[in-house]
Amino acid sequence: MIATLERIGQPLMRMLEPEAAHRLAVNALKMLPLPRPAADDPRLAARAFGLSFSNPIGLAAGFDKNGEVAAAVLRLGFGFTEIGTVTPLPQAGNARPRLFRLEADQAVINRLGFNSQGRDAVLARLAGKRPSGIVGINVGANKDSLDRAADYAALIEAFAPVASYFAVNVSSPNTPGLRDLQQAKALDDLLARVLTARDRAAAKPEAGGTRIPMLLKIAPDLSLADLDDVVGVARARGIDGMIVGNTTVTRPQNLRDRAHAAEAGGLSGRPLFRLATRLLAETFVRVEGKFPLIGTGGIDSGAAAFAKIKAGASLVQLYTGLVFRGIHLVTDIKADLLSFLRLGRHDSLAAAVGLDAAAVTAEPWPE
Repeated sequence: MIATLERIGQPLMRMLEPEAAHRLAVNALKMLPLPRPAADDPRLAARAFGLSFSNPIGLAAGFDKNGEVAAAVLRLGFGFTEIGTVTPLPQAGNARPRLFRLEADQAVINRLGFNSQGRDAVLARLAGKRPSGIVGINVGANKDSLDRAADYAALIEAFAPVASYFAVNVSSPNTPGLRDLQQAKALDDLLARVLTARDRAAAKPEAGGTRIPMLLKIAPDLSLADLDDVVGVARARGIDGMIVGNTTVTRPQNLRDRAHAAEAGGLSGRPLFRLATRLLAETFVRVEGKFPLIGTGGIDSGAAAFAKIKAGASLVQLYTGLVFRGIHLVTDIKADLLSFLRLGRHDSLAAAVGLDAAAVTAEPWPE
């Protein structure tokens, strides 16, 4: 049924304005009676941050911003999903239009600006019926907040009862000054405060001492010197993992859709793959196995997903690839990953994590 609906609906979706198409996709997932997905092959299983995943493929933050369809997403075959970015107070985000497809490049530019229904609405939705499966919460600060670290800490405490993990998003390019939180001193203060909030939540009687894994989501545009600082702070503070990376404000020289390429915002999709994968490998060698990584950016095939794993990712996330390839992409990637495991004579995905990291870091820097 899903395949039939996709064949009919995807051409229509591509004819719609991108944000209208996104809203239609979310509404469709609310209404469709999706069956449970087939059980994943055990060789696709992954363990990271103290959590067990049936497969390593997650839906990145940005699609289900307000926690409306987490259960439906998991029924599409994802191993996990990430809600958000959620902000403490509702905010509309930037003015429309703010989402652009670069059809010729299989890419998207967005400058949404943390449009969110806010903490209370999202929390009420999840508290009412939390989906079974791994559901991460991606948290951010309100644009006009006077104390952004306090925003993150408040969200951590509020969502601790319903979150499988947290992603601290300091890497969106669409909230002015947000990426400044990646600077060493600011990041150290932020992580100290969110980890304290996490521990306060764990100390509550109803939490039973459970400490929710805390991940840091970074930008692919960091210099290597800045990356050194970020990883150093992350290791010193004892976070549980990192997501590498978010959208990029750079524009590769080989973009073909030059008209849309001039739009302000973060670029995602296929043109981001090389840059994000390079930063992933650079992060992997600096982390030295202290915590796992999630690789994202430009994944639209099994080959791209496996390249992320060999560059250092224990798990991967995608979103833009679905815009151009459709829902069947998840199933295709899982089948391809099993083929790559057979070809490489690996018993599990964990055996391939980081195999190519050193080689990737030796390549010329992506342009």
